[in-house]
Amino acid sequence: MKAIRLKAYGDPLENISVVEINDIGTINNDEVVIEVLYSPVNPSDLLLMQGTYPIQPELPAVIGGEGVGRVVSVGASVTTVKPGDIVTIPFGTFAWSEKVVAKAAALIVLPANVDLQQAAMLSINPPTAVLLLEEFVSLNSGDWVVLNAANASVSHAIIAVAKSKGLKTLGIVRRKEAVDIALKAGADVVLIEDENIVDEAKKATNNAEIKLGLDAVGGKATNTLAEILGNEGRLVSYAMMSREPMTVNQIGLIFRRIQIHGFFMYLPYYIPKLKNAILQSVQLLEQGKLNVPVAKIYPPESVKEAIQHTIDGGKVLLQFKS
Repeated sequence: MKAIRLKAYGDPLENISVVEINDIGTINNDEVVIEVLYSPVNPSDLLLMQGTYPIQPELPAVIGGEGVGRVVSVGASVTTVKPGDIVTIPFGTFAWSEKVVAKAAALIVLPANVDLQQAAMLSINPPTAVLLLEEFVSLNSGDWVVLNAANASVSHAIIAVAKSKGLKTLGIVRRKEAVDIALKAGADVVLIEDENIVDEAKKATNNAEIKLGLDAVGGKATNTLAEILGNEGRLVSYAMMSREPMTVNQIGLIFRRIQIHGFFMYLPYYIPKLKNAILQSVQLLEQGKLNVPVAKIYPPESVKEAIQHTIDGGKVLLQFKS
């Protein structure tokens, strides 16, 4: 069967290829075989290929951080899922293969009529959004959350989850054309980062004491969030799009008691909370509240084009089966 395999860490375009691997043989009693349908190419996949992600499988290895599939066979003791069920590809099971094996206990069964393309993106960004909004500060309906990279795919999930909780979102982007993307995702206010943004943000939110800022960029963009936050606000760094060390003025830390936290969903502390976060995300998907625009769908043979598309910008999916 076909699979996408990484042979070395470094340049993704040089080290990734489609290969033929042995079909799946005998499985354990508590396992299932899943036919993979769709899987996205995520920024975390790029980091893994480059060797800068905390998760580094022994190479050569099939990779791919998430996806959606159809159960085709189950082990003798499995009672929680059955052949034909649509399931998420669980954490720890690399998805870029026509078939994968997973523990039945780790699977979440999705509604039969689920949007398969959206379901393929259900296991990373939406639960990340849930945990970011729940783990660091107590938020009430009507509270504001400020986030940068507001046009990014993960921000679509943050905005959707925030809206479901009655929260307001102030999105920050770096390009004029990104404003409409964030607004269409549901952000209440979207501003372009410039020298006046802090004053504009305070005016747009009626000087709200914003409790939570979500930083996906780093560099100087982190300090923008810190200056917008209210006293004792929490600033959470969960990505590093700029690849630059964050810069924060100490005045906010010393006199306004701004606190900075890091977040990585697969730390042992968060692993037990993932299933509930994904189940919350499934509910939003069923309600039509999660909808990340897909720029293009590629067959596995075009994985290098899919990777380049992701590097250039845009959410793409790999389609293994229809």
